Amino acid sequence: MTTNLLDFTNVSYARANKTILKNINWHVQPGQNWAILGLNGSGKTTLLKMIHGDIWPSSGTVSVLGHRFGETNIPDLQKQIGWVSNALQDRIHPGDSAESIVLGGRYGQITLYRKCDPSEFQEAKLLLTQIGGKNVIGKSYRVLSQGEKQLVLIARALITSPKLLILDEPCNGLDLFARQRLLRQIQKISELEDGPALLIVSHYTEELLPCFDHLLLLKAGEIFDQGLRKDLMTPEVLAPFYGAPVEIQHDTHGNLIVYPK
Repeated sequence: MTTNLLDFTNVSYARANKTILKNINWHVQPGQNWAILGLNGSGKTTLLKMIHGDIWPSSGTVSVLGHRFGETNIPDLQKQIGWVSNALQDRIHPGDSAESIVLGGRYGQITLYRKCDPSEFQEAKLLLTQIGGKNVIGKSYRVLSQGEKQLVLIARALITSPKLLILDEPCNGLDLFARQRLLRQIQKISELEDGPALLIVSHYTEELLPCFDHLLLLKAGEIFDQGLRKDLMTPEVLAPFYGAPVEIQHDTHGNLIVYPK
């Protein structure tokens, strides 16, 4: 029997007498890459924190990578999950080199406080090269562009060979060209042999690459709909989801763009 990557069963989460997630039933199977769409306040960040084991449900059951919360070691589980978020950027020392930041991910450190073998630095450099970041090797974080910083964070997440890679609004703050370059690298990661399952959160549908074949629509803390992206990316589904008429077009790369109508 195949083990699901994620199993959320009747999950709710409340804080300070406010329900943030309500009755979430969501199951992610191996071989699936999911995108999560939702307006601000829909509960996306809370859902990601729960997947990562930073918070636990108020009710219901959660299993991540086959490990049920309450019956597993969360720090060990977190080593199997890569998480790329802009929130991490503010915690990185601007003088650290790209490869030392990548290696910090292996040891759960923001700044690398241990001596590493030259072979480990070589591994970090090779990983950066594989995902399109060869030009950042040897450079300090402060001189990198926003797109280059995102590549470093992705390499940092990948250094532990995670089974799941969470991309939390990875294109936030990028210009049009940097965004397209980063999306190309994400697509390449999806094609890696034995690469991680991907989960992306974004406000913009044009960032949902073809590799993201499944879609979760989250609205006011509840699942509005879920399933194959091709079935949900329609005006008939998205208009009631957003609460306003929408129009869908294709950009020059074949990605879908949703506009207010």
